[in-house]
Amino acid sequence: MAIRKLEHVGVMVSDLEVSIDFYQNVLGLDLKDKFAASPAVNLAFLGDRESSQVIVELIAGENNSFPDEGKVHHIAFTVDSIEEEIERLKGLKVPFSNNEISTLANGSKYIFFKGPDGETLELFQPTAQ
Repeated sequence: MAIRKLEHVGVMVSDLEVSIDFYQNVLGLDLKDKFAASPAVNLAFLGDRESSQVIVELIAGENNSFPDEGKVHHIAFTVDSIEEEIERLKGLKVPFSNNEISTLANGSKYIFFKGPDGETLELFQPTAQ
């Protein structure tokens, strides 16, 4: 059996509500589910607006001491126009790691920015197929 798709990425967060707000109102994801996994751990699952796919699982309470880059190296989000998304996020005061768009050898473009707990996020514009 082969892997078919990325199910979701789990990200440790210090404040579940702040992170839910960021992923909903800045990145435009929908809150799909939210519940306590145990008395000490709360989870939230967010995904895209047009499908039932979960993209991000936010985990709060298990371990609030983690490195600046978070428990995950980065999460990449595909966009249609990287330039438009950069301008939209800058308007929302989102900090970028580097203000320059990088281009891969295949022509795909990307740029990194930070989430509310310093997690590294990526806008990724693939080459036209």
